[in-house]
Amino acid sequence: MATTTARDTDLTGALVQTMHLLQDLYAETSRPLGLTPQQAHLICVLLMGPQGMTDLSRTLSIERSTLTNMVDRLERRTLVARTAHPTDRRACEIHLTEDGRALANQAHQAVTTRIKTLTAHLPATTRRQLTDALHAFLNLA
Repeated sequence: MATTTARDTDLTGALVQTMHLLQDLYAETSRPLGLTPQQAHLICVLLMGPQGMTDLSRTLSIERSTLTNMVDRLERRTLVARTAHPTDRRACEIHLTEDGRALANQAHQAVTTRIKTLTAHLPATTRRQLTDALHAFLNLA
């Protein structure tokens, strides 16, 4: 059985605190836009292009039924729309409407600006190392 070192605990704690910080940032920046943090995350993901419900469910780490309800609410606000999947008659793709794209860009910019403000005191070298380390970590997941 492997032992946990103080360094392992420090890394775990830092990553968990980072996760909470990012969740708080999404909440802080999404509220003024009339979105929940989960809705903001969803429309920001859709900035990359239309996605199917299964892929979105996996990306957002939420159950299909929860995603369906979220898409229904965003669709009623005309921020997203469902379209037929090009190769699977049983499936649909979710895409941003023009209003949804504008709001997603605002949400993304608000989060980006807030993160830039929080990290502005870090030297450029440290920001680059942090970025590289996070990319390496994410490629393992």
